[in-house]
Amino acid sequence: MSRPIIAILRGLTPSHAEKVGRLLIETGIDRIEVPLNSPDPLESIGILVEAFGDRALVGAGTVLTPEQVEAVRDVGGKLIVSPNADPDVIRRSRELGLQSWPGIFTPTEAFSALKAGATGLKLFPGSLAGPAGLSALRAVLPMGTQVFAVGGAGTDNFDEWIAASADGFGIGSALFKPDMELAEISERAIRIVAAYDEAVA
Repeated sequence: MSRPIIAILRGLTPSHAEKVGRLLIETGIDRIEVPLNSPDPLESIGILVEAFGDRALVGAGTVLTPEQVEAVRDVGGKLIVSPNADPDVIRRSRELGLQSWPGIFTPTEAFSALKAGATGLKLFPGSLAGPAGLSALRAVLPMGTQVFAVGGAGTDNFDEWIAASADGFGIGSALFKPDMELAEISERAIRIVAAYDEAVA
């Protein structure tokens, strides 16, 4: 079962990429984002793609330029996530057949991103908008627009976000920090998956 949860592995190193990717997939999280401000992110993405590309959607976060989109594509990444809504980044992602999830906060940004061809929208920072902010935004978005809440969504409030129409979530430091032991990452992943499953039951 694939869940609409993107694991944001900021700080991941290539030496840990395969181990962390495997445990996430085993616990039920099969969308993996390695932010480009991590150490050697393209190497980590390449390792994840080679090991799990047939079972997981792998790509990059903090993608800010079309050239970075191309670099991610070159190592096999298929997911492009950005903190902002840059039409050039969105268009290049879609031209290359990649999923584009730009960060938006306002209706203006949301409609600009959708016009450029975004696959879906990343509401960021979710903690500032809150479920109420998403509900207000949803009222004007085109039917079927996918919105993932990132920042401020987690095990204690998945139900509130889902009630407010969140389609999915990006989970970062609540799931992974580079100094965590694998056992702790696994424990957190299991808890997140269980909370999500309960919220949608």
